[in-house]
Amino acid sequence: MKITSPPINSPARSSVAGSRTDGVNSASAPAASAGGKGAVDLSATARHLSNLQNSDNDVNVARVNEIRDALASGQLKIDPSRIADGLIASVRDLLK
Repeated sequence: MKITSPPINSPARSSVAGSRTDGVNSASAPAASAGGKGAVDLSATARHLSNLQNSDNDVNVARVNEIRDALASGQLKIDPSRIADGLIASVRDLLK
């Protein structure tokens, strides 16, 4: 069985009345200003999500370095059974 692309005149490629070739409906496109740029008004939630995405405070670099140094010097011991117990408890909570 050979898979080929649809013919050029297929319904998937035909244009629909009122739509542009780039797939954006011209009636729903924002009006362009004299400079050629459209205006977009974001909701409060969208602005909040955008701020979270652009945040440079995702990682506390100083704390990461402290933990790295403590591990390297042997001051911080890892208890695998405690980690396993925590993971199991998390999975149990997720399955409830």
